[in-house]
Amino acid sequence: MTGRRTAGTVAAVDLGATSGRVIVGRVGPDTLQTTQLARFANEPVQTADGLHWNLVGMYGSVTNGLREAFRSDPSVASIGVDSWAVDYGLLRDGRLLGEPFHYRDARTASGVANTHERMSHAELFERNGLQFLPFNTLYQYAAEPPELLDFADTALLVPDLIGYWLTGEARAEQTNASTTGLLRVLDGTWDDALIAALGVPRRILPPLIAPGERVGALRGDVAATLGASREVQVTAVGSHDTASAVVAVPMRADAAAYISCGTWGLVGVEVDHLVLTPAALAANFTNEGGVDRRVRLLHNVMGLWILSEAVRGWERAGHPIDLPTLLDSAAELDAPAAVFDVNDPRFLPPGDMPERIDAWCAEHDVAPPRTRAEYARSIVESLAQAFADTAVLAGTLGGVDVRTIHIVGGGALNTLLCQRTADRAGLPVLAGPVEATALGNVLIQARAMGFVSGSLEALRDLVARTHAPTRYEPRASR
Repeated sequence: MTGRRTAGTVAAVDLGATSGRVIVGRVGPDTLQTTQLARFANEPVQTADGLHWNLVGMYGSVTNGLREAFRSDPSVASIGVDSWAVDYGLLRDGRLLGEPFHYRDARTASGVANTHERMSHAELFERNGLQFLPFNTLYQYAAEPPELLDFADTALLVPDLIGYWLTGEARAEQTNASTTGLLRVLDGTWDDALIAALGVPRRILPPLIAPGERVGALRGDVAATLGASREVQVTAVGSHDTASAVVAVPMRADAAAYISCGTWGLVGVEVDHLVLTPAALAANFTNEGGVDRRVRLLHNVMGLWILSEAVRGWERAGHPIDLPTLLDSAAELDAPAAVFDVNDPRFLPPGDMPERIDAWCAEHDVAPPRTRAEYARSIVESLAQAFADTAVLAGTLGGVDVRTIHIVGGGALNTLLCQRTADRAGLPVLAGPVEATALGNVLIQARAMGFVSGSLEALRDLVARTHAPTRYEPRASR
């Protein structure tokens, strides 16, 4: 890899479902360093009409973090924003029409029913290539009051909305737009016929933009607030956090699957072709847009959300939990753990996860866990089984002979989960980098700014040289 400059600095805004961060990255042909300058909680808010994100408050935290970034390094040349997918804000004349709904809000059920009255999932899959998830954006639009959609003049997914507030430019980044269900999977453009058939006003959907393209320069008032030059630009990255994470998976061969593991576990393979087969439809796989027009053939697995929500429940009941200690206790257990279906819809909304695990076990004649350590072990074993099965199936569907599984994101720190995934898959697991999403974000910005150059493979080679993963060899399953 060669670059036109020795190294340069960019800022990544990485918004997750439980927390957000501002990270400064220094990138060059042999340099990939990141420093976290701000971290802030992302707590949903329950109001009378449902569960919402506090996005305005989060934007305040983002600007505070960016101010610190420019204070610490005035040479920051670009800002990139990534977040979770599917959720959006509606605007009119630049004003946000209420805080965006959370994808776990129960209102999406009515949207599914309204949509499938007009078009079945199989018909939708032919057009948009997506797996069925009840919170996909098109179902959320179908749950909106029609008069509200008519009143709005713009709809922006979360990272696009942050970019709009920073620049005044309304754009829809392609990797995240691919999760709305409203793009033509064959060419990655807005599907005007589908949009009309579902009753979504076409005018609210902004122009599409690809990762690496310029969104716009900072607004004057924003630049002044941040202490930044007006020449600093916001650059489109893989704004769906999984798209950015996959950029930084240090795959050095095609025969690999990836798991971007955090609140969700996104399990799949990267391919250069669409997979719209009956088998992919039956397995509920998705064809999401990747950076450089790659296809992320994957399946959403419920992820560490189940464990996190269980821990929150225990702590609300007055039992403080030290997660590393809990996982150590879980790892020491010798008795077989209950393995349940983590993709059962009952585990999607917030609530009492141990109670739901008990109910699933009772319905399937499985002995339930009894102690908190047993619940933790059961969750980890169930996730590991789902990850292993899905990684192998992704390879089969995509024509990839999977010989290695990469785990990136927060799940790469969970040694029990990584080892048990290797054990259950019978394949080596390479864990890390933990900060894959932020690394992918800064790499795409750096390439756009000329600090590095090359293909995704070249970028991944830089990740592999600077962030060596931890290897887990499969053992005989206990």
